[in-house]
Amino acid sequence: MTNEFVLEALTREFPDSVISSSEPYGMLTVEIKKDDIKKVIHYLKDSTLEFNFLTDICGIHYPETQDKEIGVIYHLHNMMANFRIRLKVFMTRENIEVDSIVDLYAGANWMERETYDFYGIKFKGHPDLRPILNMEDLGYHPMLKEYKLEDGTRTDKNDAMFGR
Repeated sequence: MTNEFVLEALTREFPDSVISSSEPYGMLTVEIKKDDIKKVIHYLKDSTLEFNFLTDICGIHYPETQDKEIGVIYHLHNMMANFRIRLKVFMTRENIEVDSIVDLYAGANWMERETYDFYGIKFKGHPDLRPILNMEDLGYHPMLKEYKLEDGTRTDKNDAMFGR
């Protein structure tokens, strides 16, 4: 199995879904349209390509890129051929939702909850989408850096000690 073979199979099966592809450090990385990601992952799992192991799901935040500010990254592994692929989807801040793949990979349950908890990305169809590591009343998603960098309630800190 090669990067060219897998990319050709994806572009043949989903010609309008593949936005771009690259091979950083030799790993095939494909950007997919957000609405098609579940179909593509389902194909990769149940076709002869046999990507039967979901290694990871994580979020990413590019605040300076308005049309691709929030992203979800999927790492899949074909254990028989020892071949890995990275899939990326991007979205705007106003539409921060993507399809859940818990019905395809049971291990996605925890990963999607963690991504929701830290980035606020909603997974449509997830059976129990709620914070998993942070407190439920936290009020922000820490990886988006939407919180103050300093605690305004501290009384033991004098700015003069820090040259301010």
